[in-house]
Amino acid sequence: MEEGKRQRQVAGALQEELNDIFRRLNLSMIDGGMVSIASVKVTPDLLEARIYLSLFQVKDAQAVMKTIESRAWEIKRELAGRVKHQLRRIPVLHFYLDDTLDYVFKMEEIFKKISDEKKGEQE
Repeated sequence: MEEGKRQRQVAGALQEELNDIFRRLNLSMIDGGMVSIASVKVTPDLLEARIYLSLFQVKDAQAVMKTIESRAWEIKRELAGRVKHQLRRIPVLHFYLDDTLDYVFKMEEIFKKISDEKKGEQE
């Protein structure tokens, strides 16, 4: 099902505010790595927000996700203070690990192997 205009607007506003909140709460740099919000998807009723987090050079991704989950109430409180005049209800926040970067790197390695094999066959 295609995302509606209002969903995209709310998701964009949430992503912008959450990026700022993560910086303010020192959640953008955890465990020697960087945490950023890759995307935000909002349900059609605007009551749930799925926040996809991208982790860069983080040693233990599960520990970082637990840290963020444990501070979810604090993140939601900050978010509520910022968007209370734009939204009737603050959506429930669900955090997910966005592994598209890992997937891209893995695909690049596979393509490089294939390319190297083809070069080896041609010689």
